[in-house]
Amino acid sequence: MSMTRKRIVILFIVVLLAFVLVRAFKKDLWKSNEALLQQEVVNIGDSPESVNLADVTPFKWDLVYSFDPYTSLDQIYETVGYKWDRISETVSEGMDQLVFMKDGKVVCYVYGYPANNGYGIHFTDGSRTGSSPASVLHAHDDLTFQVDRSNEYYYLMKN
Repeated sequence: MSMTRKRIVILFIVVLLAFVLVRAFKKDLWKSNEALLQQEVVNIGDSPESVNLADVTPFKWDLVYSFDPYTSLDQIYETVGYKWDRISETVSEGMDQLVFMKDGKVVCYVYGYPANNGYGIHFTDGSRTGSSPASVLHAHDDLTFQVDRSNEYYYLMKN
């Protein structure tokens, strides 16, 4: 093998390794945004009775889905429009499964029990049909949520 060819192969391997390492340690946007959302909600404080969801979401979004308990992964991916990661189905009525979207892309994913997450968000859109597995809120809707502190975590509720 010529010296030039060896250099090209070595350069290719280095670039490939760099790409793999960056990808392995880079946190997905939707995970980073969930951590930011959690921080904002748990820092609401004791005074407000209600908050605007837009004020506690430190990222841009245009719609959010709240999936019913036991919604299948296929239904979630179909509703969202694509598979974006390995997610889990909820296994209980008390779990949250929210997907915030911006321009057709997932920008935040909230999953789990509110007690484990330190916060919960619940809403229904009132206009759902029986076939829809999710309630939907748009960024231009009324985003006023009641703040419930009766448990050891914050729970934002909108009915």
